[in-house]
Amino acid sequence: MAYGMINDATISVNYRKHFIATSDAGRTLIVSVTKSGSGNITDAVLNAVTAQLTLTGGAGTGTDKDGPDAFTIAGLGTATGADFVSGTTTVVFLKVQGTGTPNLTTVEGATLAKVCEFTPRF
Repeated sequence: MAYGMINDATISVNYRKHFIATSDAGRTLIVSVTKSGSGNITDAVLNAVTAQLTLTGGAGTGTDKDGPDAFTIAGLGTATGADFVSGTTTVVFLKVQGTGTPNLTTVEGATLAKVCEFTPRF
């Protein structure tokens, strides 16, 4: 078989094969945001979380060589698909995209956790 040729044998080997992949460009993470303690997530808390995840190099001074990396917020959702309601919603999920390590430390009383990761395999 010549290089690059696709035939029945090639297709049958990969038919219905499951692998880690994403149709989005680059690495995508799903991050949960859960309000710690009493109360629910507010707009202010969600804004602080967004600011933290999109800030590069920790303090942003340019000297944080091993600091967290900036990610792009690509989506926001809830487990039920209901709209986010400030002061009522208890958990939200953020779809974030980036190449490095996000800052998932607690912010404004909200706990952040990576739920899953989609990484293209080329």
